[in-house]
Amino acid sequence: MSNQAIAAEFLSETKNAVLTLTLNRPDALNALTGTMLKGLADAVSKAGRDKAVRVIVIAGAGRAFSAGADLGDVKKRMASGKFEHGEELRKAFNPLILAIRRVEKPVIAVVQGTAAGAGASLALACDLKICAMEAKFLNAFSKVGLNPDSGMTWVLPRALGLSLALEHAWLSKPIPSGEALRFGLVNRVVAAADLPAAVDELVASLLAVPPLALALTKRAMNRSLEAPSLEDQLETEAQLQSFLGKTKDHAEGVASFLEKRAPKFTGE
Repeated sequence: MSNQAIAAEFLSETKNAVLTLTLNRPDALNALTGTMLKGLADAVSKAGRDKAVRVIVIAGAGRAFSAGADLGDVKKRMASGKFEHGEELRKAFNPLILAIRRVEKPVIAVVQGTAAGAGASLALACDLKICAMEAKFLNAFSKVGLNPDSGMTWVLPRALGLSLALEHAWLSKPIPSGEALRFGLVNRVVAAADLPAAVDELVASLLAVPPLALALTKRAMNRSLEAPSLEDQLETEAQLQSFLGKTKDHAEGVASFLEKRAPKFTGE
């Protein structure tokens, strides 16, 4: 049973435990607007509370994933005196990035073409990334006299190292999908025609994993990025394991392994 709601700037569809959010401004290369970002953030946060949703997919309509912020909109609002870059990030862009990182369900980006500026930041904020061979990531901020934002300065130095991150940011040097795979920025690169099948395969694999194990593994990995010490992270793992060890899914996993049968997880 499919439940589909169509918004002006993005599409939302929930089917078979998967919420698919599709950026839907193909004529503008899915450039991001404030209303679009707020709607996406709200949808991701709501999905986090919806037990019927177990995986979130974010994709783009047309030939690009997203060209980043809608600069035409920015120019108009700057001229009217109703736009300030930092406040726009705090109100529109940052909440979406934080929603993706905080939701304790897998979030998959499907990148079929260019992901530039904040569009690249959005894709890279997702947990898993599947790209078409033609896809590329572009740090376009310096071309308009800005610094990278929407989490880009968090992701790139950790993936590329400081020197390569600076080169890509300063010179707006594109990162083709093959390089992105080699750097560990993305998980898979496939032919464009194979993207739907690759997404379906990955989603099916994730749906076979106990939901609470997925959730708390993401929580543990997120915390590890800021853990002050190995000792602190070991304690986090122990606390989360204490909870998971009491779940029905853990008992089912052990029983199915010993009985040499397929497990039946219930999310409890």
